[in-house]
Amino acid sequence: MADLEAVNGVDDANDKKQKKSSKHDGGAADLERVTDYAEEKEITSHNLCSNAANLFEDKRNKENEEKLAIERELQKVHVKKEDIELIIREMEITRSKAEQTLRVHRGDVVAALEALIN
Repeated sequence: MADLEAVNGVDDANDKKQKKSSKHDGGAADLERVTDYAEEKEITSHNLCSNAANLFEDKRNKENEEKLAIERELQKVHVKKEDIELIIREMEITRSKAEQTLRVHRGDVVAALEALIN
């Protein structure tokens, strides 16, 4: 019986060591899963940020292209120097503002003056 108790005692000690090591291994596995989740989350966040930045950049580029197209169209409008001088003198504004307003209103002096008044 003494041999049986000694064997049982040793077996109990081995069982305790196995349980401790399995708990440790289980904890390590849990930690690994958490780390994997955190890495996936970080990658996803980075992808979302870069996607959002790309969307804003695309929108900005589209707006710039539209502005350039409008500017090209306005440059095609012919305006008279006398009309520009009249608007500068009467409204006391810069030459570029007077010319831009005239171009927007297709060279119509009256419409340009009304727009500047309002």
